Amino acid sequence: MPPVSTFSLVARDPETGDLGVAVASKFLAVGAVVPFARAGVGAVATQSYANTSYGPRGLAVLEVGGSPEDAHRIFAASDPGHARRQYGLVAASGAAFSFTGDACHPWAGGRAGANYAAQGNLLTGPEVVDALVEVFLERTDLPFPERLVTALLAADRAGGDQRGRQSAALLVVGEGKGYGGFNDRWIDLRVDDHPDPVPELERLLGIHRLLFNPARNARPLTDEEIRWVQATAARLGLYAGPADGAWGETVEAALKALLGRENLEERYAGGPQLEEEVFAALREAYGEA
Repeated sequence: MPPVSTFSLVARDPETGDLGVAVASKFLAVGAVVPFARAGVGAVATQSYANTSYGPRGLAVLEVGGSPEDAHRIFAASDPGHARRQYGLVAASGAAFSFTGDACHPWAGGRAGANYAAQGNLLTGPEVVDALVEVFLERTDLPFPERLVTALLAADRAGGDQRGRQSAALLVVGEGKGYGGFNDRWIDLRVDDHPDPVPELERLLGIHRLLFNPARNARPLTDEEIRWVQATAARLGLYAGPADGAWGETVEAALKALLGRENLEERYAGGPQLEEEVFAALREAYGEA
């Protein structure tokens, strides 16, 4: 079994209670192995000859009121390979724990504090974990998902995995924040094989924000912009009326069709109005009418 030699940050947003894991590694599809999280319960990262049972088992301990240290004791007592494991846990309360077994490949270590656990193995040095923690604690001006990725990028640029780069992932959960409000999986992004995966993860997060942020700060469309919608939709066979800048039900249907083609329908609340970045994305996609 190859080691999942990697660095990860497990964290809680004290303002919202959201929980997340950001991880990067010279390992194919690290997001399929390391991160686990459940809203209102906690988050877990399991790595270094990863025992993937630690994810669901750790969450089960936290769900019934156990602490991250309780989960650690259970892992240690039940796993003959525990000395090779590394993991971090954060509970919904913000309690956190990071463990590095003494058989992990150096450099290996971790830090934990209120609302975070940072850890890594086979790293270039302790500066990688230090960067994870310091940037996460400093960048409280950023929204929680961006804060996680910014900390991950700082750790990567501080040296990261001594073997190089391959994959990265971000998992963030929040009550009712999943697609359509049906589950808690708010952001689940993975870069499975890429020469510089953390900036690529950052790019994907930007796309996620564009597509799925709630509609806010919409401004009225000008007559010229409505004419653009009409002409563009007509060119694509989505509208058969005049390009006269007049709003109506058929124009709204055409705009919805354009937004749907670009998966932007979540950003539209109806009527002759759009957020600036959403209209800009349509113009970039379709150009001049």
